[in-house]
Amino acid sequence: MSTPITVAYGDGIGPEIMEATLHVLREAGAAITVETIEVGERVYNMGASSGILPSAWETLRRNKVLLKAPITTPQGKGYKSLNVTMRKTLGLYANIRPTQSYHPFVKTNHPKMDLVIVRENEEDLYAGIEYHQSPDVFECVKLITRSGSERIIRYAFEYAMANGRKKVTCMSKDNIMKMADGLFHGLFDSIGKEYPKLEKDHYIIDIGAARIASKPDIFDVIVTENLYGDIISDIAAEVSGSVGLAGSSNIGEGFAMFEAIHGSAPDIAGKNMANPSGILQSAVMMLVHIGQPDVATNVHNAWLKTLEDGVHTGDIYRKEVSKEKVGTKEFAEAVVKRLGKKPSTMEAVKYAKSEAQNATAKMGEVVSAKQTHVGTDLYIYWTNPVEELARKVKALEGDGLTLLNLANKGLKAWPDADTSGMHLTDQFRCRFTVGDGKTTDGKAVAALVARAFEAKLEFTKVENLYSFDGVAGFSLGQGE
Repeated sequence: MSTPITVAYGDGIGPEIMEATLHVLREAGAAITVETIEVGERVYNMGASSGILPSAWETLRRNKVLLKAPITTPQGKGYKSLNVTMRKTLGLYANIRPTQSYHPFVKTNHPKMDLVIVRENEEDLYAGIEYHQSPDVFECVKLITRSGSERIIRYAFEYAMANGRKKVTCMSKDNIMKMADGLFHGLFDSIGKEYPKLEKDHYIIDIGAARIASKPDIFDVIVTENLYGDIISDIAAEVSGSVGLAGSSNIGEGFAMFEAIHGSAPDIAGKNMANPSGILQSAVMMLVHIGQPDVATNVHNAWLKTLEDGVHTGDIYRKEVSKEKVGTKEFAEAVVKRLGKKPSTMEAVKYAKSEAQNATAKMGEVVSAKQTHVGTDLYIYWTNPVEELARKVKALEGDGLTLLNLANKGLKAWPDADTSGMHLTDQFRCRFTVGDGKTTDGKAVAALVARAFEAKLEFTKVENLYSFDGVAGFSLGQGE
């Protein structure tokens, strides 16, 4: 029985590499029915800021599987990333990027590299929530949820179990972002106890990224947040020898999208130069997902045999190991000719229906807690001396709200703070609290804002302060 899939040919080199990939799939006997949609640059230029039309959404929701070539997103002008939009709209919470070396056929300093990065796909800074708050200050909001973090972490452990992996590594920056990243790391530790057969460890993201670049063979499965995962996935792919060889899957509870991790490379579009391996590898992951592991095995082994035989596109061609330099179409034909064959030097693959692309994890529960309103942060646009602002803001006290301190870029600026060496920006955080054991409410905050308005103070943001089960739900400024 044929499985319907949606295909997007994309921009730049997208149409060439997609056609090469579909040719290989057809020749390998993949039981798929292709329905195409148009997304990307042409749609953006029609005036659709999302890069996708309503009719395409209808197709996606009907078929539930998308194989997508790279697209071009116009820079600036309010255009939103189509990839991020698709991932969030379709609930594709897990991005899976396997990366391994193909030594000696693809040049790398790390011949034993074989790792998988499991990246959270819907949250973090990629929520795309940004504000220009004052002439000097821009804000990008990082959102990390307990429920979303629990789901991606559990997925990573399930992935490792389903694929016979030995270790799961968490990467975060909880030495700085103690609340958001601290939550992620803490959940990793607690959930990890449910998987005693797997090794676990944790790296601060900066040293973790450095280790991927220098010692990638020490990693197996890595789970991390959205932005970190995006960065280290490209580091891993580059270290393996070529970003152009890596595929990825985006998995949700009801939908899946498969795409190469490289860009649309418009400079070589239409020249029959592009390497189709990334999208072909993504198609292999898709075949496993839709229950055709035998075809996936055949295609992957034929691709490995092609590399092993020295048939290479220009991006990986090296005289010392390559035997034939080919273009996009010729590379696809070389893979087709090797269908049914296995590599002899590199290890052949064997997929089963229970592979990790079909692993899922339910959204974690939203934990209930006693939420207590204990104050508010009022952000003020200000370019004059700090002491003058302190006097004006102090006069706003009332309804139980007392000015505790002022901060600038997260650093305490008043009281008892020497700001002579600080580079102050034009926005100050003014923290009002009610004192231990007391509470406030929205009415008191509204009255505070009204007093600021009457005082002709330009407030740019109001952020309420809460405690949860008695634990402060907000960070202190440096120097407090």
